[in-house]
Amino acid sequence: MADDRYRSPLGTRYASPAMQSLWGDRHRVALWRRLWLALAETERELGLDIPQAALAEMRAHLDDADLEAAAAYERRFRHDVMAHVHAFGDQAPAARPFLHLGATSAYVTDNADLVVMRDGLRLILGRVIAVLDALESFARRHAALPCLAYTHFQPAQLTTVGKRATLWMLDFALDAEELARRIETLRFRGCKGTTGTQASFLELFGDDARVRELDQRVSARMGFASPFPVSGQTYTRKADSMVLDTLSGVAQSAAKLAVDLRLLQHEGEVLEPFESEQIGSSAMAYKRNPMRAERIGALARFVISLAANGAHTAATQWLERTLDDSANRRLTLPEAFLATDAILVLATNVAAGLEVRETVIRRHVTAQMPFMATERWLMAAVQAGGDRQALHEVIRRHSLSVAEDVSAGASNDLVDRLARDPAFARVPGEALAAELDPSRYVGRAPAQVEEFLGDFLAPLLERVRPLAAAAGTAEVRV
Repeated sequence: MADDRYRSPLGTRYASPAMQSLWGDRHRVALWRRLWLALAETERELGLDIPQAALAEMRAHLDDADLEAAAAYERRFRHDVMAHVHAFGDQAPAARPFLHLGATSAYVTDNADLVVMRDGLRLILGRVIAVLDALESFARRHAALPCLAYTHFQPAQLTTVGKRATLWMLDFALDAEELARRIETLRFRGCKGTTGTQASFLELFGDDARVRELDQRVSARMGFASPFPVSGQTYTRKADSMVLDTLSGVAQSAAKLAVDLRLLQHEGEVLEPFESEQIGSSAMAYKRNPMRAERIGALARFVISLAANGAHTAATQWLERTLDDSANRRLTLPEAFLATDAILVLATNVAAGLEVRETVIRRHVTAQMPFMATERWLMAAVQAGGDRQALHEVIRRHSLSVAEDVSAGASNDLVDRLARDPAFARVPGEALAAELDPSRYVGRAPAQVEEFLGDFLAPLLERVRPLAAAAGTAEVRV
């Protein structure tokens, strides 16, 4: 949709509706109203004279905020929180004298941010689980399919396609553990007052016990096990930095998956999904570019960079508070969540639709198998009475010659050359050829896949699934 003003592509192209709504203005204002209600309800429970009619009016207007009226108040007052206090008071006049009683702006702004981050982490955890579920199916299907392993992006000993997938899955599984830890340990700012001393609440209640109880009860009402034990005017921005570190970890895992798939797509072995009418290039109609994986990498780079931003903000807060965090956090926190959400939507789509070209994989394995088998041929010749060092030199010389010929387009005839060499005269040619079965070179890879899925992943997912929010579907825009 055309617009005269800039709009973030995280909102228009990439992030899911669920994550966008979570960070949207209407949801935030609804949280502020719930926080004011939780405060008033608890203050009444602890002895303040707040009429039930005031609470009833607040409950009736939690989700119908007039954002235009609030915006008009903000133009007058130049203060967003007080603008919404007045707009809420207009809709709930019986509650007006008691709204925001004893609180400072950070009571609603900080606490609402913590609620949104907690719920955002739950959604991100749900999306990480969706990626793991898709990769689990892929790993099971291809647990025993031999393929070249690569070190330094050079052919190495064999692995299996399924075993390689478990390497991607382990990274995401560690992210799931960390997300669960963050969700379980995230604290609430609670009711701390203007500089964190709770002086205003002590003035209202007159004793420490009820002030402490207020802090605990409001936190529990908003779904948190406990508040931060102390704060300044704001909760420690160390909490934001830790959350951004966790999102950066998810982005790192997705980027590793994406770059591996880009390499494998170049080799023609494993390809990301490609739709029937999808266009890879406006000029080169034959191209099938790994556009989803490339976008994952692009967004991941952005999320990873935001972790440093959160660290700098945490490190530069002055005493009980400074406002240089505010504008920064309005950008950094929602964009980190929206971008991570977009990354995982793409990663799930890719993982669920990976195309394995088994013929290409077998061709690459066949081309390298004679080199892979040289150690076994060496052992067989030694057992037949040969000299290990002399045999090693024969293999080295033939291997280098064959490698040079293969690079020029010739086929790999190493087994024939060794069979003809006098040093291997005691080893039958068919014995050398028998060592070219790829399944004999994958070690425990198929068993490792089953052990990883059954012994490690299944119990982990059983533990973290209850903490996750349903990921839901989202459109992938390539």
